[in-house]
Amino acid sequence: MSFGDPNNPYGPPPQQPPTAPPQGPPGYGYPQAPPTVPPQGYGYPQQPAYPGYPVGNMMQPTMPGLLTTARVFLFIISAVQILGALVWFYVAAFVSDVSDAADRYSTSSDDPFSSFSDGAGIASGVIVLFALIAAGLAALSIILGVKFSKGGQGVRITTVIYGALGGIVGLIALFAGLDSGLASAILFPLIWVVFAAVITAAPVVPSGTAWFARPRY
Repeated sequence: MSFGDPNNPYGPPPQQPPTAPPQGPPGYGYPQAPPTVPPQGYGYPQQPAYPGYPVGNMMQPTMPGLLTTARVFLFIISAVQILGALVWFYVAAFVSDVSDAADRYSTSSDDPFSSFSDGAGIASGVIVLFALIAAGLAALSIILGVKFSKGGQGVRITTVIYGALGGIVGLIALFAGLDSGLASAILFPLIWVVFAAVITAAPVVPSGTAWFARPRY
């Protein structure tokens, strides 16, 4: 008698494969199968990441309208100052030529032509100084207008001081024009005072202050 023969009726019964435990709803004593985790990568959908906050590509704010107007006024003022500097240089050259002509007609140090030549030479030097001041102010106006786009607190404070000083000069000229009673002597100082007031107020109002204090990336 051999128990190794599968056809032997007296041998041990063949072993059955294990059966899966019964599945059912949670509870009721049924064991639950462990959850399966889908593999990642190789075509499988990835788990979405948590949303972040953009930093480097944030949109820059636009320049406020009052600051844009002040910037245009600065460029207009610079053009007037450049023209003024050219006129002063031309007048200085003309006075210098007159001084040289009077010096040629002078015969002695006590001659009237000699005194006139000396006075014209001094006047020519003063006029050149005025021309250089006008040219320097024109350069400052252009620099401030250009720096409005990326400038900080230094540009803001310089613009306020520059506009305030220009307003004071314009008010003095306006009072002198009102005292003269000439309309032509009032119009230009009045326009200058309006320009200076806008240039002074634009960096001081909340929108201008926020523009110059904005973060830069």
